Amino acid sequence: MKPLFKRLMVLLILSSFLAIGCTEDDSNNSTSPKLENAMVKVVHASPDAPGVDLIVDGNIAGTNLTFPNNTGYLEVEEGTRNVKVNVSGTSTTVIEADLTIEGMVNYSIFAVDQVANLTPMVIVDDLTSPAMGNAHLRFIHLSPNAPAVDITTKDGTVVFGNYSFKEYSNFTPLPAGTYDLQVRLAGTETVVLDLNGISVDDGNIYTVFAKGLVGGTGNQKLGAEIIVNK
Repeated sequence: MKPLFKRLMVLLILSSFLAIGCTEDDSNNSTSPKLENAMVKVVHASPDAPGVDLIVDGNIAGTNLTFPNNTGYLEVEEGTRNVKVNVSGTSTTVIEADLTIEGMVNYSIFAVDQVANLTPMVIVDDLTSPAMGNAHLRFIHLSPNAPAVDITTKDGTVVFGNYSFKEYSNFTPLPAGTYDLQVRLAGTETVVLDLNGISVDDGNIYTVFAKGLVGGTGNQKLGAEIIVNK
C-alpha cells in the first residue's frame, strides 16, 4: 500500500470513530445544560407611584403591586433577564432594565424614588441562617426626601448609624425579642419616627426600610416597612 493511500485510510478511520463518538455524545446530551434558578423579590418602594405589573422576558410575573408591598420570592432562570415595570393594566413602562441574574442567588429589586425619577435598586440577599437565639436584620433608607438617619433603641444605642437615601446595611445579628426603636436625625437625639413593638423571631431574617415622604400624608406618610425574607 502506498504511503499516501495509507495516510488517507488512517484519516478516514479516525474520522469514522470521531463521528461515532460525537453521535453517541449527542444522544446522551440531547438537551441544553439545565439553567439554575435564582430567587427574586420585587418591592414597590416608590411612595407616589401607582400600582404596577412586573414583566420578565415578556411574561407577566406579578400584577397590581402597590406601595409598599412586595411579590415574595419568585423563581427566575439565571442569565440576562429583561425586566419591565408597567403601570398596572397598561403598556406604559416606568422601569425597564436588562439584569444579569446568577443562579442559586437571592435578590431583592426595589422600585425606588418618586415616580418622576423611578429607578430599580438591586440588592443580593444573604439568607444565611442566624445563629441560635438570633435573628438577622438589615435597614434600607428608601424615603426620597428624608435626611440621613440613625436607627437606635430608646436609650440612644445606635443599631444602624448614618444612612442616607438608597444606602443599606448588611444583615446584622440581633437577639430575638421585641424592640422599641427610633429613627433619629443622624448624629443627633432628634427623633423623627418611633418604631414600637418590633418583634424579631429566632431564626428569621428581616428587612426594615424607611418608606414614604417627610411631610407626606395618608399612605405616603413617613414610616417603616418590615419584610420577612426568611
